Amino acid sequence: MSEVIIYYHLYNKKRGTIDLSCLGEKEIAPLLAKSEVEPKKPDVSKRQLRVSDFFLKASRITAIAGIVLVLFFYGPKAFAWGKDFIGSAAKNFGITVSEVNQIKNSKNTSKSAYTPALDPTLSKANKLMIPSIGVNTDIQEATLDNYVNALKNGVWRVSDFGEPTDNSEPIILAAHRYGYLAWTNTFRHLNSFYNLPKVKVGDTVEIDWKQSKYTYEVYAMDENTEITDYSADLILYTCESLTGEERIFVYARLIVT
Repeated sequence: MSEVIIYYHLYNKKRGTIDLSCLGEKEIAPLLAKSEVEPKKPDVSKRQLRVSDFFLKASRITAIAGIVLVLFFYGPKAFAWGKDFIGSAAKNFGITVSEVNQIKNSKNTSKSAYTPALDPTLSKANKLMIPSIGVNTDIQEATLDNYVNALKNGVWRVSDFGEPTDNSEPIILAAHRYGYLAWTNTFRHLNSFYNLPKVKVGDTVEIDWKQSKYTYEVYAMDENTEITDYSADLILYTCESLTGEERIFVYARLIVT
């Protein structure tokens, strides 16, 4: 009996498709068995594992040493830069000598005092509200030599100047625009002047003072290095940038009803 010829294509993992159409059963059987054998994975010796582990640990130690060296050589410079940066930002809120003299010599003595009705439902804490930008915060009181701490908590009323019950001098309220990294976005929007540039002429500003509500209307805005209008009843200001001397000023007049 003649040998049976099998027409078959076998896929071998190493050699691809092999044409077996010309082979008989005896020749095909060994190839079929061989094609099913998986290639043996190379054994990884313990020595190789130890070497790999050594280099991994060495790379970690090198990385840590590099970080330590960078901090050692550049840390003091970074600290000094940060200190100067913060100091420069704080100076944006200092009232200059010329401003003090001009304000003192430009008292609005011709204006009569105005006191709204007492409202017991209002907070006993003095507050500032700017509805158009969502500011709603307590007014911080501090002297000129301690205003930095007041600014950390929000809006500071510049001491030795006006207050709502005495409008012979303008009320001056200052606040950070960007503030501190520890501030949350919610705190920043409520308690700082981050959005002060968005205030428009005609917007109202409210001050709750000793449980009486005073309302002011914005009539002018300005970007400058000093106050330019001392006739205002209320002046709000903040820094334009983190380190520059330019400031954003908002001027408002008291609405008497």
